[in-house]
Amino acid sequence: MAPKVLVSDKLSETAVQIFRDAGIDVDFQPELGKDKAKLAEVIGQYDGLAIRSATKVTEKILDAATNLKVIARAGIGTDNIDKVAASKKGVIVMNTPFGNMITTAEHAIAMMFAVARQIPEASASTHAGKWEKSKFMGVELTGKTLGVIGAGNIGGIVCDRARGLKMKVVAYDPFLGEEKAAKMGVEKVELEELLKRADFITLHVPFTDATANILSRENLAKTKKGVRIINCARGGLVDEEALADMLKSGHVAGAAFDVFAQEPATENPLFNLPNVVCTPHLGAATSEAQENVALQVAQQMSNYLNTGAVENALNMPSVTAEEAKIMGPWVSLAGHLGAFIGQMTDEPIKAINILYDGNVAQMNLDALNCASIAGIMKRVNPDVNMVSAPVIAAERGIKISTTNQEKSGTFDGYVKVTVVTEKRERSVAGTVFSDGKPRFIQIKGINIDAEIGAHMLYTTNEDVPGIIGLLGNTMGKNGVNIANFTLGRSDVGGEAIALLYVDNPIPADVLKTLDGTGMFQQVKPLEFDVV
Repeated sequence: MAPKVLVSDKLSETAVQIFRDAGIDVDFQPELGKDKAKLAEVIGQYDGLAIRSATKVTEKILDAATNLKVIARAGIGTDNIDKVAASKKGVIVMNTPFGNMITTAEHAIAMMFAVARQIPEASASTHAGKWEKSKFMGVELTGKTLGVIGAGNIGGIVCDRARGLKMKVVAYDPFLGEEKAAKMGVEKVELEELLKRADFITLHVPFTDATANILSRENLAKTKKGVRIINCARGGLVDEEALADMLKSGHVAGAAFDVFAQEPATENPLFNLPNVVCTPHLGAATSEAQENVALQVAQQMSNYLNTGAVENALNMPSVTAEEAKIMGPWVSLAGHLGAFIGQMTDEPIKAINILYDGNVAQMNLDALNCASIAGIMKRVNPDVNMVSAPVIAAERGIKISTTNQEKSGTFDGYVKVTVVTEKRERSVAGTVFSDGKPRFIQIKGINIDAEIGAHMLYTTNEDVPGIIGLLGNTMGKNGVNIANFTLGRSDVGGEAIALLYVDNPIPADVLKTLDGTGMFQQVKPLEFDVV
């Protein structure tokens, strides 16, 4: 059956056609997002939900979304999606951060020009029949220093455009390296220095705990007298009350804001102050940007639902379509390793340690980590998946650590998962052979070569004669067909293990019979999601 997607906000017909061309059953209802009750009533039918800003995806909506796998927002902001509830539900949340980069950067440049030359006030005065030529004395941008807070995608475009205007650009961004800064033609500085040197300051960072109020009253006081401040990024990055006070005192010469701490902004401390330019969150509001993000969201959702590729996800590691093809068997292996340990571990888990060796260490480890954690957590929550598993693990205080190393043994690559509890450590390792099938290659430090099946039996015992016959005879007498039988031991007469891959679930009375022989330390049936 084809995946089914609901479009509950306005997307272009071209975007809707992308879904159709990809074989997606798309339901285009652009007004539905405004009706919360109706949306909750129908959302259970859909695998995907494509939205803009009108649809509010609340916890209540997500509770009703029994089949939902992905929500995608045509745009950057996802404040209208309860991402915590979505993650717990195992629903991927995507946005489209690149479709409106140029549009937003251009708006920041336009706002900078507007505040430098007082264009809106001069326009209003002229429309009123006044000719106040001497009142609107501006400043040139050429030769001025622009301080860019956040030199990522949009900030980088602003830097490029500003250099074209012959401005000197200084940038504060903890993730900007010296080499990258040199290629961009900007000077990398600390925030304190940027505040002291910049004639204009423009913000291009997301709203996080680290960036909230980054231009606080204290930091605004450190700015150069006569500075002009532009914010086309996110509300809450600037202390608006403090900025209003400094505009009134003359320390700040002007400001241009497209975003506000409270939106819609019907009142604000910056409103009606001289040389303050305000626009109603128009950064992405061009026909080109709106079309770009609509097409991007349709393509991303189609790729995920058809191939498993994850692009621009906020609560899941991104995996390209090519990675999805190559990593598919390794993701399955990671899930099986986790499932093995999860089914073997009854006591609370304190930590999960994952080792990647050889060629697998070069892959997308975040995605593999999620698969392993999901496999482990399925024991306590069968509905867990790669999105919700890390959230559940974090809630339980489980520490996750990873190690990657160069090829160290027989296999080109392998994965080893270890869980730590109060009582013990338990580990299992596996690899993917050239046939694309995952294998268990080590359990409890004992080397094996076991094909993984949907129904398996794991036993431990002392290395003594008769175990193979006992297992084979018991299974045969009870009509349990063995597809694969693997043995391993630590040393002669030491600890031994057996893994049996059987065609059907093993009846409880068979397990009881084996346990009653007194020959086994452990008899454990295992189930794996094998496609």
